[in-house]
Amino acid sequence: MGADIAAHGNTAIIKGVDKLYGSPVRAHDLRAGAAMIIAGLIAEGRTEVYDIHHILRGYEDIVSKFTNLGAKLEYVSYSTEDKK
Repeated sequence: MGADIAAHGNTAIIKGVDKLYGSPVRAHDLRAGAAMIIAGLIAEGRTEVYDIHHILRGYEDIVSKFTNLGAKLEYVSYSTEDKK
């Protein structure tokens, strides 16, 4: 997405960038998934968040909550057959 992040042990150093760019990302846990959604909303272009089971379990009806705020967000379900 274009973020400037460096990990040093248990610390992350984050430097500001002018903009983020849409890209495919994975939600590795609940909070990271929510962060990926928010980053995707401010990014230029399309962001697809995969492995969202943590998000769906932890946030009730998150798509409606964001769309009610004016976000352009869509939940798309697909099967493993669709990926072929």
